[in-house]
This record gives sequence, structure tokens and C-alpha cells, in this order.
Amino acid sequence: AEMLNHTTVTEFLLLGFPSLHHQEHLMAIALLISYLVILVGNLLVISLILAERDLYRPMYFFLCNLSCLEIFVTTSIIPKAIGNLLMGSKAISYPGCLTQCYFYSVLGCIEFVLFAVMSYDRYVAICHPLQYPMLMSSQLCLQLLLGSWAAGFLATVVSTVLVVRMPFCSANCIDHFFCDSALLIKLSCAETQIVELINFVVSSIILLGSLCMTAMSYLYIINTIFRLPSASSRLKTFSTCSSHFTIVLLGYGSCIFIYVQPSSHHTSYNKAVALLNTVVTPLMNPFIFSLRNQLMKDALKARLKRS
Repeated sequence: AEMLNHTTVTEFLLLGFPSLHHQEHLMAIALLISYLVILVGNLLVISLILAERDLYRPMYFFLCNLSCLEIFVTTSIIPKAIGNLLMGSKAISYPGCLTQCYFYSVLGCIEFVLFAVMSYDRYVAICHPLQYPMLMSSQLCLQLLLGSWAAGFLATVVSTVLVVRMPFCSANCIDHFFCDSALLIKLSCAETQIVELINFVVSSIILLGSLCMTAMSYLYIINTIFRLPSASSRLKTFSTCSSHFTIVLLGYGSCIFIYVQPSSHHTSYNKAVALLNTVVTPLMNPFIFSLRNQLMKDALKARLKRS
């Protein structure tokens, strides 16, 4: 009851990009086009992997799930941002803001754990090729995927409960284009140090923990590649993991810049990097994986010939 008496805020205002105030409709069109390309591109990747038996392999199983996550993440952010830009409104409801914040956090955590899983898959494929079919069985792949989802939900459950219980009295302006948890917490009229600390620790564990696992896998991969006898075999082997490596660099680089810091003093930079993470990277994923992967290109050509 006490919490409800203090929670007088019924909506929040997403300030977005004030410096682009006169170009809001152009930005809305750019976001809409980007969102449609993200949907079409990632759905194409998913449909190809599901339709072509040659792609029934662990790497593509995880890639299919990564494409699903990219669709979910962008859908939790971009449509609301487009709607606000087109209607000239900055408002998002209190439940809507908390829901957006929750799904963005959960899906982001799942995605980074999945990056680590995908790097382990590449490690086994390149460093232990003869044992690969046995080590990366269908059962293990499913367990790793379910583990990624479980880790995402468990990592955010405590901070989510604490944020939901926080009172918001009067301040309701969020200097971002979506409800970011760090900025939302700062608006509370209660003590926020504990929640901020938990957010920082969870972000650090998920990001840096999965990054360490990914880095270890790639150190072993690079060491194995350098020991290959010919330059052509080294290039061919590296090409099998270069797409994943590119996405990992983009994803980790942007999120570590934003979240693994106790407080942020560069909001405009954070918004630009968040735009990279929520729009540009999901936009690039299908093209990076399809254009740089021979099996994906062959599968697409086969589907086009049959249609």
C-alpha cells in the first residue's frame, strides 16, 4: 500500500534525440525501413535454416535462435520509438516502460550467453573436428540453448523485482529513446544505490563472464588455425567463424561501453551506441552471416531456383 501511495507517476517521457527535433519524421522513416529489413532479413535466415536439411547443424541451430532474439529485441524497442516520432509524442505508460525495460534486459542477457555458446561450438568444430558430432549432439545443443534462456531470466529477476517495487514520485523524463533500466532507476524517489549496484554487478557478470568464455574459445581457435599447414586451409578455417567473430565484436563492444560502468556521464554517446546495438547490429546480422557463409548462400540459391 505504501508503494502505491508513493507511485504517482503514471507515464514516462522518452526524450529521444532532442538535437534531431526537426528531422523526427525522417528519422521515423529510417527506423521503419531498418525495422522492416531486420524482420525480413532475420526471418529469411530462420526460414532457410528450417527448410534446408544441409543447415541442420549446431552452428545454424544457434544462428536461427540468434535471429529470433534479434527480432524480439528490436520489436521491444523500435515500434514504440517510431510511433512516438510520427505522432510527436514522447509518452510511454508506466507498465509499458517497465515491460520494455524488462524484455530488453532479459533478451540482452540471453543474447550474450548465446554468443559464448556459439563460440564454444566453433571451438569444438575447429579444435576437435573428429569429435564434433559426438560432443555437439542435438541433446547438448538444446540444453545449451535452454541454459542460455534460463541464465537470462535468472540474471534479471532480482533487479526486476526491485525496480517494480521502487516508487516514482514526480520526475518522469528519460533521456533516451527507450526505457533503459539504469536511467529509469535514477528517476526513483527512493534510495537507489543497492539497485544500481545489483544492476552493475549483473551486467558485469553477464557481459564480462560471457566475453571471457568467448575470448578463451577464440584463443584456442586462433592457436589451432596458426598451426594448420597451408595458408588456404587457415583462411578456409577462419572463414567458418569470422561472421560470428564480427557480431561478437559489435555486440560486446557496444554493451560494455554502455553498461559496465557504475554511472554514465556521456548520455548522448550512450544513445548513439544503443542505436548501434538495437538497430545497426540486428540489421547487419543476416547480411554478415548469409553473404560470408557459403552454405547459406548455396541454400538461398537453391530456394530461389525452386521458387
